[in-house]
Amino acid sequence: MSGHGTPIPMTSRPCGPLKGSAHVPGDKSISHRSLILGALSVGTTRVTGLLEGDDVLDTARAMRAFGATVTDHGDGNWSVQGVGVGGFAEPENVIDCGNSGTGVRLIMGAMATSPITATFTGDASLNGRPMGRVTDPLALFGARATGRAGGRLPMTIEGARDPLPVHYTVPVPSAQVKSAVLLAALNAPGETVVIEKEATRDHTERMLAGFGAEIEVEDTDEGRVITLQGQPELTAQDIVVPRDPSSAAFPVCAALIVPGSDVLVPGIGLNPTRAGLFTTLREMGADLTYENERIEGGEPVADLRARYSPDMQGIAVPPDRAASMIDEYPVLSVVASFATGVTDMQGVKELRVKESDRIDAMAQGLRACGVDVAEGDDWWQVTGLGAGNVPGGATVASRLDHRIAMAFMVMGMAAQKPVSVDDGRPITTSFPIFEPLMAELGAQLVRSNA
Repeated sequence: MSGHGTPIPMTSRPCGPLKGSAHVPGDKSISHRSLILGALSVGTTRVTGLLEGDDVLDTARAMRAFGATVTDHGDGNWSVQGVGVGGFAEPENVIDCGNSGTGVRLIMGAMATSPITATFTGDASLNGRPMGRVTDPLALFGARATGRAGGRLPMTIEGARDPLPVHYTVPVPSAQVKSAVLLAALNAPGETVVIEKEATRDHTERMLAGFGAEIEVEDTDEGRVITLQGQPELTAQDIVVPRDPSSAAFPVCAALIVPGSDVLVPGIGLNPTRAGLFTTLREMGADLTYENERIEGGEPVADLRARYSPDMQGIAVPPDRAASMIDEYPVLSVVASFATGVTDMQGVKELRVKESDRIDAMAQGLRACGVDVAEGDDWWQVTGLGAGNVPGGATVASRLDHRIAMAFMVMGMAAQKPVSVDDGRPITTSFPIFEPLMAELGAQLVRSNA
């Protein structure tokens, strides 16, 4: 687990041009959902390209605990023998979801309408994150949650014995909350309606339809209205997981700020609800192109080519784009440090309740590296110093957050002095091959205990 054991300090040194192809791992969001929906289906779901990071492996263990047969066949090939909707068994032990907010919230939803009880825990970071945003709507189905003060893990969920369908408006843009409600709705009779005022990543809706659920999505004046008929029989599928755009962000952004770089990142999922970072970078003037655009498994995919872009300008990122790039703001703020002018990021309060308070974590680290940052509850601004002008030279607290750690490793590649993080272990939760992949491109990453 990323949150346990001895910290592994890491340092990123200024490096020469990054060159080559970066084959990033499979999409984390789709990997989680493949295992969970496979477990809720009838038959054997085969998954190719599963992300084998700690977060997803914790979800695989959880699905086994609920009675599914989950098998690792090697090289990212997995199978899930499902138990069907409503077929979850009561786990014998506590479900440890490690560092994964996505994993724990989706799993809570998937079991909340079955007459079973499960206790969930995680690492120090996950146990500090609020769960009320999920347990509140699950209570509408009839589930009961008992946890620590503030709705935090460890937490026991008692599933509804006679679940009711619900009509629920998601109060804040959150694919995790929306997905938890939709997964809970699978075992509730009748029609559940979920409304989101701002569209978030739609992998759950797409995959539910692919597994045979009766689901409709309609854009209205009220927002995005999702209607799901309960108690379907989901049918096992063969799934090819596209490569993760959130992981692709790191080699892409590194190439943009390291002089002379030219990096190709093949096979990246460009679902419109996930591609906001790449749109933003291009608006800033990044030399970022899409090659070989295609559709794979119902999802848009392309190869991304990123080249050094010394003339990027700060921009105002539209607030309505936040949901499509919420995990990419940390590394965007690094790129913004090497741009000219102010990059303004509004409507991002969700960053306050991620694996860490990402606004505070990045603001503190960027300031330590010589970059000016202003912040509020729901916004922050980075004043760029221009290409080649970021001092660096600091050691930053990663706060058990993989994206904070990787963002500052990217900064160190282009700063004037090396940048370090106090603990690089969290990187394995989402990007277990980050170090060798970046090293192959030409980065100089060093573990202090090596």
